[in-house]
Amino acid sequence: MTFKSLGVHPALIAALTEEGKTTPFPIQKATLPEAISGRDVLGRGQTGSGKTLAFGLAMMTRLAGQTARPGRPLGLVLAPTRELAVQISEVLAPLARTVGLNSQVVAGGMSYTTQQAALKRGVPIIVATPGRLEDLLKKKYMVLDDIQITILDEADQMADMGFLPIVTQILNLTPPNGQRLLFSATLDRDVDALVRRFLKDPVTHSLENEKSTAGNMEHHVLIVDQIHRDTILQQIAAREGRTIMFVKTKHGADKLADKLRQQGVAASVLHGGKTQSQRTRVLEGFKLGHSTALIATDVAARGIHVDDVSLVVHVDPPQDHKDYLHRAGRTARAGATGTVVSIGTHKQKKSIFGLAIRAGVKLKESFVHPMHDDLVTITGAQEPSGIPVIVTEPAPRRNERSGSSRGRSGERSFDRSRGERSDRPGDFQKRDRAPKRDFDKKEFPKTDYPKRDRDGGFTSRADREAPKREYEKKEAPKREYAKKDYSKPFAEKKKFEKPVAAKPAHKKEERVYKPIVEKREVLRIVDETEQKRRDRVSKPKYPKREDKFNVKPGSKPSKPGARKLSPAKAAVKKSRDNDRAERFAKTTGADSEKKTFRTNKFDPAVKSAARKKTSTGKAAPRALAKGGKKVAAKKPRHKSAPTR
Repeated sequence: MTFKSLGVHPALIAALTEEGKTTPFPIQKATLPEAISGRDVLGRGQTGSGKTLAFGLAMMTRLAGQTARPGRPLGLVLAPTRELAVQISEVLAPLARTVGLNSQVVAGGMSYTTQQAALKRGVPIIVATPGRLEDLLKKKYMVLDDIQITILDEADQMADMGFLPIVTQILNLTPPNGQRLLFSATLDRDVDALVRRFLKDPVTHSLENEKSTAGNMEHHVLIVDQIHRDTILQQIAAREGRTIMFVKTKHGADKLADKLRQQGVAASVLHGGKTQSQRTRVLEGFKLGHSTALIATDVAARGIHVDDVSLVVHVDPPQDHKDYLHRAGRTARAGATGTVVSIGTHKQKKSIFGLAIRAGVKLKESFVHPMHDDLVTITGAQEPSGIPVIVTEPAPRRNERSGSSRGRSGERSFDRSRGERSDRPGDFQKRDRAPKRDFDKKEFPKTDYPKRDRDGGFTSRADREAPKREYEKKEAPKREYAKKDYSKPFAEKKKFEKPVAAKPAHKKEERVYKPIVEKREVLRIVDETEQKRRDRVSKPKYPKREDKFNVKPGSKPSKPGARKLSPAKAAVKKSRDNDRAERFAKTTGADSEKKTFRTNKFDPAVKSAARKKTSTGKAAPRALAKGGKKVAAKKPRHKSAPTR
């Protein structure tokens, strides 16, 4: 079966023949006849099976010779990533020119004004990512009313990345009677809902992943010890041929690339932290052979097409079985052969085999160590040179931003033919960075920074200001001072008096002046005011209440009307006072015995005196126990304080 029998345009067949493509792939044989006839097609196949030409040839055959109006494209291809969109455009653009069509990539991280200018001119085929396309639609740079064919490539990845709501809005803006082609590696629930909503009576063609590459791709798992892991990766990367190693994070990719370069392996890095132009230049260097090993994250699992990639290494196990298939699809493309190797420890063995079962792949297990025979046979590993290799990563170009930035990044371009930047219409006029000296106009800008002379040396400030001093000496006019005549007397100053305004009739009474207060009077007033303030502050807030009953006998009440003690209370108080007086007389009389005051009980003098004070005049003997040992006297028991 040939492309002519499938109904492809003759100009496209001639272009494919020049590229050496004369036999269609299975996915192309299955989908091209229905797609060219105008039916909706649902294709399922592994990445690298020829899906791009399958939908591209059908779209270009149907749109051949048509002209698009400004802002109204005729064909739309939606891709999940910039890399995949750029790759699709690179495949379709040479073929589209043979039938009078052209294409434009609409993706984030690329020149905004270039995309706007292309839409204003009119582009028949748009290859876009959902985010940037939605932005241009909101700003009304384009409409989708004239879309005849809508193609969704890698719909399952769009669902994984959360693009399905945006894709649904975009499909709603396309004409309902237009043709829609959907290609995906897997058909999950989200993709199935999209198919049931937008595809009308689709023709389904499904190619099993393991069957399509069973004879071209080998899958192995190498179980290694953790201490030998880095050494084995270095030996695999030093092999002959192109190798792609997939890791989980951007930091891990940079770290692994540095280790490989130190051992003499020319490794380049590709991840989402680089700008679009940096990624493109990294891929160009990998294709041209400047680097033999490419360390990438899952951002490169789709959209990378490099010929003669013979080995794919899973340094870190993928998160899903879909990622495993897409990573493995970077090798054994278009009928070539390749090998897929998963590196894991004994703990990771179970999870790796689980991924392989879900992906429908049979793994061959091997236990290896550095330069093992199985390692050399499977991967072609060899010892690295050990001489550090310097691989210069491409730096961002001028006025280049990453994918998240927007603005006037594309308003100025760089003309490579002339080696200088060319300004586009609408740019502001350039201004000189440093003002020039003009001695004729006496312009001497103040510059304290050093400058170089013609010989390349720095000149001092004094040398730089020497021409200025010479110019001032030469051209500056002499000052002439006017001479004053002191012989004449000074003129008397004129006295200017302010005119007194006439007062109205009702305000013509005489002004009354207040007497002057002497200083002593002022001081007296201040003292009185201060004394009043002190009295007010020292006065108690609540006055002390006087006891009306406990009044001393014979004393007058402080306030008129105060009541005396009742007779009963007065008799009780009198008897209590008499008893108190008698007790006091007994204790202070001559016959009373003097009481000794209590002293410190730990004073040895007090203890010895108390011990001697007995009836016989001798010290009291200490108590002895039955065994003849001394027994300490019992201490009095005291009640402990109540606990709270």
